[in-house]
Amino acid sequence: MELSADPVVATLEMSEIKSKDTESSEGDGDYESLPPHVSITTHMTAGAVAGILEHTVMYPVDSVKTRMQSLQPDPKAQYSSVYEALRRIVRTEGLLRPFRGLNITMMGAGPAHALYFACYERVKRKLSDVIQNGGNSHIANGLAGSVATVLHDAIMNPAEVVKQRMQMYNSPYRGFLDCVRTVRQTEGLAAFYRSYTTQLTMNIPFQAVHFMTYELMQERLNPHRQYHPGSHIISGAAAGAVSAAVTNPLDVCKTLLNTQENVVLNSMHISGHLTGMANAFRTVYRLGGMSAFFKGVQARVIYQMPSTAIAWSVYEFFKYFLTKQQLEHEAGTGPA
Repeated sequence: MELSADPVVATLEMSEIKSKDTESSEGDGDYESLPPHVSITTHMTAGAVAGILEHTVMYPVDSVKTRMQSLQPDPKAQYSSVYEALRRIVRTEGLLRPFRGLNITMMGAGPAHALYFACYERVKRKLSDVIQNGGNSHIANGLAGSVATVLHDAIMNPAEVVKQRMQMYNSPYRGFLDCVRTVRQTEGLAAFYRSYTTQLTMNIPFQAVHFMTYELMQERLNPHRQYHPGSHIISGAAAGAVSAAVTNPLDVCKTLLNTQENVVLNSMHISGHLTGMANAFRTVYRLGGMSAFFKGVQARVIYQMPSTAIAWSVYEFFKYFLTKQQLEHEAGTGPA
């Protein structure tokens, strides 16, 4: 897939398509304004591909982030940097160890991101019509991102629980099916949503900042909203870095709720399972003070910058490509 296309060529191509379809679509052929009858399918297809690639390309760094957020890690799993962690994991645990849990992540990422982007685009358009008379509204972008997050996390939260348990050092599970069965039998189905409210507490501000930053960067770098790979990559990377750094304390709490670190719970004399955002916040603070909330922040930013750059560039490419194909089809089959 070629994401480095010349923006000038892309702009000319879209202009040609628009001119061919002017009579039948009455100006609805803009890249940003998809024809209404294909928009949902286009957004869902583009979003699913973008989500899968986002989570797979940088997955080893995500594995490192999970381990570095451990509040009381095993002495053999204490790392000074992302590179040192990856090198040691591969050397001592095998080449494929950083990819443990990738399969369940891919299974959740496709449908989660399909709904995520489709919901975002639809809600953003509706709110922008109300708030800004169809123009770009940062409030609409933030609210749309928040609404989309509720649907996304409802699908991804169980996958996150399984993924993070398999990423931990000395994880006892043979595979994701073994992990699912064991967690269900020992902790019940509720375990897969134990961190859901925390996930939403983290991801709603994360996605609000993420989408607002992306749209703001697009206003500066790509004001005409043409297909421009460079601007999508830069805007996506900036959005990922800012939102990741701001919400890292909440991510540490989410990781604790997902993994239920036995050493941590025993040291705090907690029987059963840790639940709730408030309890997780207190536990993190009592064990490590304020600095504990920023454990793994370097790995998280390193993971999110390329991940969101990949997600947005792939999403915008497929949105452009699928729209172009649809408009060419309509131009060729419509009335003369």
